[in-house]
Amino acid sequence: MTSRNINFKHRVAVVGAGLTLFRSRMLETPQELAWLAAKQALDEAGLTLKDIDCVVIGSAPDAFDGVHMKGEYLAEGAGGIHKPVIRVYVGGATGVFVPIAAWWHVASGLCRKVLAVAEEKMSHAAKPHTQYVFRYIWDPIVEKPLNPNLIWIFAMEMHRYMYKCGVKKEDIALVSVKNKRNACGHPSAQLCMPNITVDDVLKSEVLVWPVQLLDISPTSDGAAAVVLASEEEARRITDTPVWIKGIGWTLDTTHWTNRDLAYPEYVRRAAEMAYRMAGIDNPRKQIDVAEPYDPFDYKELHHMEGLGLARKCEAPILTREGVTQRDGDLPINPSGGLLGVGNPIAAAGLMKVAEIFWQVRGEAGARQVKKPVYTGLAHAWGDLMQAGTVIVMGI
Repeated sequence: MTSRNINFKHRVAVVGAGLTLFRSRMLETPQELAWLAAKQALDEAGLTLKDIDCVVIGSAPDAFDGVHMKGEYLAEGAGGIHKPVIRVYVGGATGVFVPIAAWWHVASGLCRKVLAVAEEKMSHAAKPHTQYVFRYIWDPIVEKPLNPNLIWIFAMEMHRYMYKCGVKKEDIALVSVKNKRNACGHPSAQLCMPNITVDDVLKSEVLVWPVQLLDISPTSDGAAAVVLASEEEARRITDTPVWIKGIGWTLDTTHWTNRDLAYPEYVRRAAEMAYRMAGIDNPRKQIDVAEPYDPFDYKELHHMEGLGLARKCEAPILTREGVTQRDGDLPINPSGGLLGVGNPIAAAGLMKVAEIFWQVRGEAGARQVKKPVYTGLAHAWGDLMQAGTVIVMGI
C-alpha cells in the first residue's frame, strides 16, 4: 500500500491542543481532567463545543480508572453530549491512536471538526500501588501463574537489548538525565530534575535488574486533547494549521516470549506505514524533531531504532554524542518525555502529539528546539509491548 492509491476526501490538520498537569493523585475526577484538557484545546483553536461535530475519547482499560464502561463515563467531561462519540484504546499506544481515529473521521468526510481527548487517572484505582492494576492484563493460563508485573517483563527486554547491542547502563542512563532535565522547561511536568547525573541513575534503587528507579517514568494522572479539522475548516480557524501527513499502527503477537526483545518490530511496521503516507523515505534526515515513547529510558533508544531514526544498536551512540539533545541535530523528546513530564498511560502519547503541534508552530516555549521544524513525529507504544502507533505532522 502506498499513499498514491489511497483516496481521502479531506486533508486534516491539528488546530488546537490542551494539556493538564501530570501528577500523582490529582484531586480532579477523570471527567474533570478530560474537560480541563478539552477546554484548553478548544480555547487555543478559538472554538466552543457547539463547533465540534464528533468526539474521540482514549483511555486505557477500565481497570486503570476503576470505572466500568469508561468511554460512556468520560463522554460528558470530554464534550461528547449529543454528539457522535467513540472510544479507542490499545494500552499505552492509545495516546497516538486517538488522533489517528479522529483523523479517520475528518479524512472520510464524516466530521469537519473533531475533539480528541485522552485521559488516565490510575492513582486511585489500585492499592497499595498502581502497578497492581497490571495484575489483570496477563494470559490467565500461561503467564498469570508466574505472578509477573510490567517491570519484570521490561527488565528482560532491557537486558536483551543491552546484551545484543553491547550497551552499557551508563549509555542508557543518559536518556533519563536528558529527559528529566528537559522537563524543567515544561509547565505540566511532574519530574523536573535539573541537576540529575548519570551517577544518580546508577545509584538509584534496583527494582528488577537492570531496571532501577530513575530508569522509569513516574506514575501520573492527567489528560490531553487536540482539535482536528478538515482543510476548509482549518484554514478558516487559523493561519498556522499543522497537517497530519502520515499515520501508522500495528500489533505484534501478545506473547512476549515469541518476539525479538532487542528490536521493536511493531514500531518499524507502524512507522513504515506512516512514512509511506507522508512520502518520507529517509526519516533520519526528513524528521526534524521526534517524541518517541519513553516510559523507560532504554525504550527511547529501542524506539528510535524501530522508527528508523537510528540504525540497529546506533541510538546509544547518537545519544552519547549529543545528537538527541534539544540543540542537537535530531532532538528527541525535547519536552522531557514520559520520563520527565509524566506517564498517565493513555494521555501520555497525546501529550507527545500536542508537543509536536507546538514545535511545528514554534510555540513550545522553553522546550522549542533550536533548529527550524518543518516535520515532526509522535509515537506511542502499549499493551504487552506489542502495539505501535505513529503520527507524522508538519507544515
